[in-house]
Amino acid sequence: ALPRCLLLALLLLAPVLPAPHERGLIFNLDTGELCLQSAQCKSGCCHHNSGLSLARCAPKAAEFQDCSPKVSVPCSRGRWGQGHVPRAALCLGSPQSLYGVYYNCPCESGLTCDVDRTIVGSITNSDFGTCKDPRSSKSQ
Repeated sequence: ALPRCLLLALLLLAPVLPAPHERGLIFNLDTGELCLQSAQCKSGCCHHNSGLSLARCAPKAAEFQDCSPKVSVPCSRGRWGQGHVPRAALCLGSPQSLYGVYYNCPCESGLTCDVDRTIVGSITNSDFGTCKDPRSSKSQ
């Protein structure tokens, strides 16, 4: 038989423990839920309207909607085993802004954000464009 305090602890913790395949409290958040980083959202976009507003998970931008471009992240160089990327490693663009929160979400898969990038806009997260299908622009 289980000791009473262990049985009581199991009964109290059962409602708190998440069931498998449910949304998380920190990651795997649905559209509309509060977030701090885009990596927390199922959609990959944590969006806010102003610097003072609360950020919420939002769907990626569809064709002809306003968008933020993907940001390229430079590789850090260092020694093996110290958490740095080796010199031969490829550096890919990050799916989130430098700050992890967008004013406009990046485009859905297969679309590109047509934007004129500027250095200041990259730093201040204010380079915005419009989502376009690269396949349809070639035929025009």
